[in-house]
Amino acid sequence: MRRSLLAFCALLFTLPAMAQGSAQEWTPERPVRIIVPFPPGGATDLIARILAERASRDLPHRWVVENRSGANGNIGMAAAAQSAPDGYTLGACTIGNCAINAAIYARMPFDIERDLVPVFWSASVMNALVVRPDHPARDFQQFVAWAKREGNRVNFSSSGFGASNHLLGEFLNGRLGLTMTHVPFRGGAPGMQAVISGDTQMFFENTPTLIGAIRGGQLRALVVSGRTRDAALPDVPTLEEAGMSDAVIEPWFGYMAPRGTPAPVVARLNQLFNMALADEAVQARLRDLGARPEGGPPDRFAQHVQSEVARWREVVRVNRIERITE
Repeated sequence: MRRSLLAFCALLFTLPAMAQGSAQEWTPERPVRIIVPFPPGGATDLIARILAERASRDLPHRWVVENRSGANGNIGMAAAAQSAPDGYTLGACTIGNCAINAAIYARMPFDIERDLVPVFWSASVMNALVVRPDHPARDFQQFVAWAKREGNRVNFSSSGFGASNHLLGEFLNGRLGLTMTHVPFRGGAPGMQAVISGDTQMFFENTPTLIGAIRGGQLRALVVSGRTRDAALPDVPTLEEAGMSDAVIEPWFGYMAPRGTPAPVVARLNQLFNMALADEAVQARLRDLGARPEGGPPDRFAQHVQSEVARWREVVRVNRIERITE
């Protein structure tokens, strides 16, 4: 597996060099489709729509975002991987479907090394732990004390089995001696609505999914999972500030194309995304959501994905998280 990953990364390093001077030679002649493998309203969907609109603004055809959810992102990403390698279909790649899933699903419908090539790293975010505004806990320490008293009566949402917000909840269980019960949903927006309605009592979800409900007073954020505080939630402490070390998790987003997509096409798509991300209005919209713009060449994204795949395999192994066999 290690040799395979190294070979995969080595191949991807050649993409920018092969495409130098060729990026301008290909221009989309019809709409580019971005398959978002999650329901509308979550961070993956919001970020994709912002970038698709700006990247295609000056092109003859506007790009479209297609939501195709299921199996924690596996269904939509498999559809992208099986599409024609012509530059007109991309898959939205996240920490879940492109890094964690390979560690928790015994059988994957696509192989990230064999079936896909990276195009662009769009953004990174933090997860925020939220509760209803009428929850008795006013900070993270009070929440932990409350959850210990309530035991397995505490339900926490996730956007799917194996998502980063699922593993964060299990991480809290293991580190703090909690017995919260996991309730998976098909995406971040349904998981958030479950907390708002009181069906679950906690959600550790991407900031862009939650920011509107937090600002609107429907949810209260107690802590974030980043290295530093989130600029969109400056008054909310990090897990480390709240007393938990080694608990940094920053979900990320990007786009991949089917293996076999010509290098000049990958380079041109990467160029269009980078031009969109350089727009100050786009950066302002992303930061207002709580997303940190990333950008750069395809190989930067390739290296990050490779390191994350290795990291999450180890997290699943150490925490003995049960693999999905269906």
